[in-house]
Amino acid sequence: MAQTAVPPVEAYLALVRRRRLMGAILLALFVVALWSGFQTVNARSAGGFWSGLPQILDFPRNLVLEAWERRDRMPGHMARAVPALIETINIAAVATLAGALMGMGLALLSTRGLAPWPGGVALFRRVMDVLRAVPEIVIALILIFVLGGGPVPAMIAIALHTAGALGKLFSEVAEAADLRPVEGLASTGANWGQRMALAVMPQVAPNWLSYGLLRFEINIRASAILGFVGAGGIGYELRNAMTFGQGRFDVAAAIFLVLFLTIVVVDQLSDRLRRRLTHGAAA
Repeated sequence: MAQTAVPPVEAYLALVRRRRLMGAILLALFVVALWSGFQTVNARSAGGFWSGLPQILDFPRNLVLEAWERRDRMPGHMARAVPALIETINIAAVATLAGALMGMGLALLSTRGLAPWPGGVALFRRVMDVLRAVPEIVIALILIFVLGGGPVPAMIAIALHTAGALGKLFSEVAEAADLRPVEGLASTGANWGQRMALAVMPQVAPNWLSYGLLRFEINIRASAILGFVGAGGIGYELRNAMTFGQGRFDVAAAIFLVLFLTIVVVDQLSDRLRRRLTHGAAA
């Protein structure tokens, strides 16, 4: 006996209901996992979240009040923070440059259709996954234990993480490159390096530079954060100011202000440069 065909509308509605049910189940599991994780962390913390919630604004209020009371000293504090800020920017710049160069190599080695060893594409992709998965602060703590405190561990840690992050982005851009110039150069006997330099790099350079500038902004913040674990720069000065507590809150506020202004300026400049690179001078 022939089975009756299900009307297309009913089949579609049944599919929608199944998808909604699966979405509701996944959402419920996510909420349960989130609440369970919150309860575990709250139980193991020195102070409970709900009991400490009323005091959440105490620190910023004291910081602002003390900075306002000593506002006449703020310009001097900000000027004294500039050398540490320059060190932070230098760490970020060197790490971004080194990470971008490593990312370029990893990207070209892991891009299908461009890699000189197709069998190694998966290997180089996993290398980038590992570099991207390990946080900068973890790498920095290990390097500080081995090399001691200072800017060098921070630079290496940020450069390694940058290589993994930019390598992934660079690879995605390279995959969209037109292969006809590559094939044309290959027919003339050009080696792999010449094909990449003359046929691929002109196509991907604007987007690669744009991603590099974006990563530079991120690395300035990362460099400041790593200063809290002894990696030098303005983050180290900020940690020292905050460690003393009240009486030095004006110094901490001045460092916060310098760092904030720097990030805003760098963000605006890099945004303009990225627009010009990707959209031309008219942007």
